[in-house]
Amino acid sequence: MKAWRQRLEAGIIRAWYEGAWWLWCLWPLSVLVTWVARRRRAQLAAALPLRSPVIIVGGITVGGTGKTPVLIALVEALQEKGMRVGVVSRGYGSSAGAGPLRVEARSTARAVGDEPLLIALRTQAPVLVGRDRWQAAKMLLDTTDVDVVVADDGLQHYALPRDFEIAVIDAQRGLGNRRVLPMGPLREPPERLAAVDWILERNGSDPDSAFHYRQHHLLHWQTRRVLAFDAASREWQPVKLAAATALGQPEQFFASLDVVGLDFESHSFPDHHPLSRQDLDAIAADIIIITEKDAVKIDAFDDARIWVLVISAQLPAALIARLQQRLASEGGARCTT
Repeated sequence: MKAWRQRLEAGIIRAWYEGAWWLWCLWPLSVLVTWVARRRRAQLAAALPLRSPVIIVGGITVGGTGKTPVLIALVEALQEKGMRVGVVSRGYGSSAGAGPLRVEARSTARAVGDEPLLIALRTQAPVLVGRDRWQAAKMLLDTTDVDVVVADDGLQHYALPRDFEIAVIDAQRGLGNRRVLPMGPLREPPERLAAVDWILERNGSDPDSAFHYRQHHLLHWQTRRVLAFDAASREWQPVKLAAATALGQPEQFFASLDVVGLDFESHSFPDHHPLSRQDLDAIAADIIIITEKDAVKIDAFDDARIWVLVISAQLPAALIARLQQRLASEGGARCTT
């Protein structure tokens, strides 16, 4: 079933980005989705206000574009400026129900979702998950002392008010055929991007909009041993390496490992798939490298072969400066530098 699903997803994505005549059969459904998206956006005017500014990080394309690393980098940048930041998220794949639910240090990805758990662990910011992100934001503000709320993947959640919108796209893929689901990869029509405050492009060329990944080191998941890339290349010379991930765009992860000079066999799984013991046992390798997002989902068992690639997104300085200016003008966030 997993292989069948992967082939189906790959075929649809290839059609969206490379073109296929049969997509026109889906045009009536895309017209309906476009109408619904525009109708939902009109509801933003009725969104109930919150007492602190809200920053939205999201996208208009389905699949991975780097939203989670961007959000983590954004939270850390605002924290460095002296702001107290809280995060709300849908908690995709969680068993939390309607929520809201606070992400705790002992939380599991199954309970709260892999992305919220990773955000909480990396930033130490309070994170709440729930289907209704307005309720999650209200609970966050009522129970914690934060200056600003950052909403994970909230661009289309129009019950949530917003003071600053950041749309994240992949520079290489762009908007594909620029068609709305299911005819294309867009959640909303492409003109939606004209209304956001900032567009970030993964691996773009414009210094004011591009963000890139910085590879920090490798972390042994069982012992927490840190290994530099040059040391790994020497130490792992005689062993067989594999890289496995369930990211929306696994090629981005594999490219990050290519950059640091590692030679490996790649294994990709459907987006958000929790790597199981069976998945890892089926990989014939002495070392298995995975992402942090994959790692937070395997807390139920240990495999001494697992190493994690630790990365961060490098955001444009112009974005942080604009955010500081906007938050200062709103008068709702404390900034010390």
